[in-house]
Amino acid sequence: MEVQNETFEKIKVDALDKILGKKFKVLNDGFVRVIDYMGSDESIVQAARVSYGKGTKKISEDRGLIRYLLRNFHTTPFEMCEIKLHVRVPMDTWRQWIRHRTANVNEYSTRYSIAIDAAQKTEPNQWRFQAQNNKQGSEGFFDFAIGSKLTEREEELQQFAREIYQERLRLGVAREQARKDLPLSTYTEAYWKIDLHNLLNFLALRMDEHAQFEIRSYANVIGNEIVSNWCPLAWEAFKDYKMNAMNLSALEIQILKQIVNGNKEEAVLLADNFGWLNRLEGKLSKNRERIEFEEKLIKLGFQKPW
Repeated sequence: MEVQNETFEKIKVDALDKILGKKFKVLNDGFVRVIDYMGSDESIVQAARVSYGKGTKKISEDRGLIRYLLRNFHTTPFEMCEIKLHVRVPMDTWRQWIRHRTANVNEYSTRYSIAIDAAQKTEPNQWRFQAQNNKQGSEGFFDFAIGSKLTEREEELQQFAREIYQERLRLGVAREQARKDLPLSTYTEAYWKIDLHNLLNFLALRMDEHAQFEIRSYANVIGNEIVSNWCPLAWEAFKDYKMNAMNLSALEIQILKQIVNGNKEEAVLLADNFGWLNRLEGKLSKNRERIEFEEKLIKLGFQKPW
């Protein structure tokens, strides 16, 4: 039997090609840029239909299919798209980033090369207080006078650490050892290759308003400047069904039904039975689940019934 070879053209995305290699500035000296990519919205459609064709004749049909897939957690077609980014990021932010173990990574090595001579700076008006109700978060800002002093001391620390590092190198100390006292604000660089499914999971977590400001800054650039140009139909669906949507638990649905029906007392009773309304010294005790539900009520235009 004679086997005929089929020919294929690499899928190109004009909007992404225009920004290929462009550095999008993040923080004071960080950046993100696209190095390479594979696939597009069209690839998602092809994979879903197990077809090598060009999708459908109507873009509306492709859009509807992509929205259906994302809405119903059919994730594998989104894995057919991959992108490789070159990032420069502070080491403390990179620690959060690298926890997403669903990418291929090759990082700049300070065992072989001199550490990047750049550190993340904090403007005087950007020093944040520790959050009272969230051990891993922040809220509010120090006034400018205190912030200016903190920024001044930050610069002194970073400069001193760099001088010690350079001194060790001049004396011939091994690079792998000379680096050990560099601050976590020092920038590192990496190539980061990931498929669209896992990238969207990353963005859902790191673009969230509760994510740390620094990594959220990178995520916003990746999402709004890169993914939006690469796979616009998937990006639209992602915003509609993930970023700008909300999930309701079974308990929350029960309470919300009572609120909608005007049964405030029943809603309060349900919340009390769930253990949401325990009091300490006459005040509601901290309950993370209740607080999160109250935030959802605000977004929906309802007032909390208790």
